[in-house]
Amino acid sequence: MLSKFIKSGDRIDLQALERIEGERGENGHRVYASSVSEIISEDTLEILMPMEKSKLILLPIDGKYNLIFYGENGLYECDARIVDRYKSNNVYILVVELISNLRKYQRREYYRFSCAIEMTSRVLEASELEAMDRGVLKPDMLEHSEPLKRSIIVDISGGGLRFLSTQKYEKDDTLYIGYHLMIGGEKKKFESTGKVLSIRKSENRPGVWEHRVQFCHMDEKEREQIIKYIFEEERKSRRKERFV
Repeated sequence: MLSKFIKSGDRIDLQALERIEGERGENGHRVYASSVSEIISEDTLEILMPMEKSKLILLPIDGKYNLIFYGENGLYECDARIVDRYKSNNVYILVVELISNLRKYQRREYYRFSCAIEMTSRVLEASELEAMDRGVLKPDMLEHSEPLKRSIIVDISGGGLRFLSTQKYEKDDTLYIGYHLMIGGEKKKFESTGKVLSIRKSENRPGVWEHRVQFCHMDEKEREQIIKYIFEEERKSRRKERFV
């Protein structure tokens, strides 16, 4: 099970299941960044000792942690216990044993992440919607004979997004939405469709409309990529806070 979804080099976030004295972070527990060194068996793996400001973090033997893996095909999580730690070829290693099943990470699928991302959009035609419903047309196959409208995404989640635009769409419109996200240091293009759930005037910007959109016809791998983006950006924010 483990080796089917996780491989050496995959990144990991660790968070203590029980409060450890001196730790800070979400819910009072600090989050540590690490990566998979080697998979020993289907319930045991070696991971790199976490570091912070070039200093090793000596996590305790028998400490229990929630592990979130950034796998190639999505995010996974499990609970694990540290059973050993040692140094090999100048690399510090933790040996962890799984104490729960590996499962897809869904907790933040609908967590809204605040951002400012350029976006292009247009309303889909009835024929395009019909073709999508039949599964013969995908967002990245759409043609655009007219210039796309430019907008700004102000928050995004695995379930949808909110954007500001001088173009006012109507409730229940289905839109083509194009944007880019930086994931793993690489700029990736996303082409999605979304249904407009609500529209309202911006309180601070005359002539600007705020739209809330729910994704539709979205591939689950693409949804996982958005969640991965949110994770990475949150972790960057946490790191910045530590240096302030």
